[in-house]
Amino acid sequence: MKPLAPRLPNRRILLQGLALAPLAASLPMARAAGASCPALLQKSFPRLQDEKPQDLCQYSGKVLLIVNTASFCGFTPQYKGLEALYSRYREQGLVVLGFPSNDFEQETGSNRQIADFCENTFGVKFPMFTKTAVRGAGADPLFKELAAATGRAPAWNFTKYLVGRDGRPVAAYDSAVTPEDGAFLKTLQQQLALGR
Repeated sequence: MKPLAPRLPNRRILLQGLALAPLAASLPMARAAGASCPALLQKSFPRLQDEKPQDLCQYSGKVLLIVNTASFCGFTPQYKGLEALYSRYREQGLVVLGFPSNDFEQETGSNRQIADFCENTFGVKFPMFTKTAVRGAGADPLFKELAAATGRAPAWNFTKYLVGRDGRPVAAYDSAVTPEDGAFLKTLQQQLALGR
């Protein structure tokens, strides 16, 4: 009597299993990436220049300076300082995120006009997003969470929120605190030194 040959799996089933293997292998990595993104950053905003959605999780592990901005404000020249700050500390992990807002009636232009103004007047290269409500009942959840965590809602344009690498708000700064302020810079540098 001839021994039976080992039964091979159906070729179709085998090929289906091979096709699904990369997907199955990527699922734990996708879950891990989502799990490592702090709750504060689990949001998406349209980019100012082209209104394409941008996931804030891409900034996980960075020190963030989140600022509500406006084009026609006495503090608008701070764009220059914010861009200089971004340029100086970018390699150390700083990302400045700008959120134009008309909550104080000083940002009346379209998203395209705001983008052109920021780029052409101040050479802004840090990430900017489309107009966002930053205070009151209609405030975007990001700004509600920042206000709740720091005890300070934006009282005017160019309120600044410093967020640590762990995604937790560290401090809030009023409009009059410039990007060159000594106490602010000291706190920023301390945050940049953590987790490097």
